Amino acid sequence: MAVAKRKHDAPSARPKKRAKRASGAPEPDAKPGADGAVPEEYSIPPPVSQGKWKNKERVLIFSSRGINFRTRHLMQDLRTLMPHSKADTKMDRKDQLFVINEVCEMKNCNKCIFFEAKKKQDLYMWLSNTPQGPSAKFLVQNVHTLAELKMTGNCLRGSRPLLSFDPTFDKEPHYALLKELFIQIFSTPQYHPKSQPFVDHVFTFTVTDERIWFRNYQIIEEDASLVEIGPRFVLNLIKIFQGSFGGPTLYENPHYRSPNMHRRLIRLSVAAKFREKQQVKEVQMIKKKGSKVLIEEDPTEVVFETPAEEKPVEIQLVKPESKPIVKDKKKPRKIQRKKQKKLFRTEASA
Repeated sequence: MAVAKRKHDAPSARPKKRAKRASGAPEPDAKPGADGAVPEEYSIPPPVSQGKWKNKERVLIFSSRGINFRTRHLMQDLRTLMPHSKADTKMDRKDQLFVINEVCEMKNCNKCIFFEAKKKQDLYMWLSNTPQGPSAKFLVQNVHTLAELKMTGNCLRGSRPLLSFDPTFDKEPHYALLKELFIQIFSTPQYHPKSQPFVDHVFTFTVTDERIWFRNYQIIEEDASLVEIGPRFVLNLIKIFQGSFGGPTLYENPHYRSPNMHRRLIRLSVAAKFREKQQVKEVQMIKKKGSKVLIEEDPTEVVFETPAEEKPVEIQLVKPESKPIVKDKKKPRKIQRKKQKKLFRTEASA
């Protein structure tokens, strides 16, 4: 078959590109109506978010090895509530904490929430601004997750939360620093791609008993009442560092008591109660074994006692009559039966 060759002198005519026009401009071929208005055939709705995503905050949420199921559920709940968060594998216990700065750099994150487990019963939370700092270390207590049925609230996944802070956060400098850290970590950036443009829940940070209480509530539209969603936990501040996961100490909580010290005091109190019981028993035994002191008789003790009437002594001169002996009638029969049994046994053996 002969293949048709393209002629070099006569290039093939290509269709011209259609010129771009504005969304509101009428089509060139559209015919105006009776009143002179051009009918709109295609109407594209505007995007939901008209702004641009400028705040590029990304939070890395992960933990060390050795956490229990409750900590794992808490970590997953925070990832669900924070669409600007990222996850990573568990970190080995042997690694130093400053390695987390490199992990955040590789993950392109500038904030970090790190859960550190010790002795499989103590949970610590690190909040850090990587890599410059500052960072804060907390002891996490009274953890309750989203899966618990006591919390009946609900909110849209990816919606942006309101942040509510106790007035105490504006009175003391270390609380003011923590407030800024909480705002940068827990607030969802505006126009984030994974976020929804709605506000239907609120994060509350309350200072009570030298601890920070975290709660998450749903905002009901009808009457603006609050229903708790979860999770909830209590943060007991330990230290605030100038750097990320280390550096000079900016603040140390004087009211903090370590879990080891708390458990030691409980053991000492139990031992003191046991020791006190043993001492009481020893005192009682000494009292029982002690020699009794004889008290001399008081001669005036029997002054008011009236003597009883003395009965005359009767002497019996006649011998009392003997009681008749009643013989058992069944006894001789039993003896005969025993003798007969012995005879039968002797005869059978012979």
